[in-house]
Amino acid sequence: MSFFPASYKSDEDVVAMLDLVKLDTPDGEARFIIGTDGIFTDAEGSIWTGSQLITVSNLKSAIGGKAPSGSLTLSFFQDPEADSLIEQIKQLGVEYIAGREITFYFQPIRSQAEFQAPTILPIRWMSRTMRSLTFASGGGQDRSITLTFEAWAEARRTARRIILNTAGHEALIGEPNPSLEFIPTTDFEEEKLF
Repeated sequence: MSFFPASYKSDEDVVAMLDLVKLDTPDGEARFIIGTDGIFTDAEGSIWTGSQLITVSNLKSAIGGKAPSGSLTLSFFQDPEADSLIEQIKQLGVEYIAGREITFYFQPIRSQAEFQAPTILPIRWMSRTMRSLTFASGGGQDRSITLTFEAWAEARRTARRIILNTAGHEALIGEPNPSLEFIPTTDFEEEKLF
């Protein structure tokens, strides 16, 4: 089974690739293009709004027992004459997004014409659960809103520890490993080997 749809060949020439993100909210889906200004209409007619002000954090692997979360940030300058965007979002509350789905897609563009009339649907590559919102302000009107979502290895936080002994091996694969009876139980060395 291929990650790519049958209509798309991964070895074809590609003019561009759009990074897309969709947020599931109580008021419907919100669709954005990450890091690119403009409006894009996909092959199903869904509209994606883009901004260079939208960034996504690096999606790190779970290492050393940690399952790092990811984040999506909108940085902007607040118009002093307009209503505060941060205050409007605070009124909605974190419940507006917490526990709901955030989905990432990429959109291959194989020719200049496909910017206006794409023939391939956006390809979904990751879906996570949104967790929280944080707000920051710096300078006169410099603002940012950050949405955090679960890490791709979120379940690792709740994984039960399996001790490497005969009982742990049996719990892991369903049968004991008698050779583990001889595993060293201490790192004490009477004399160095080398």
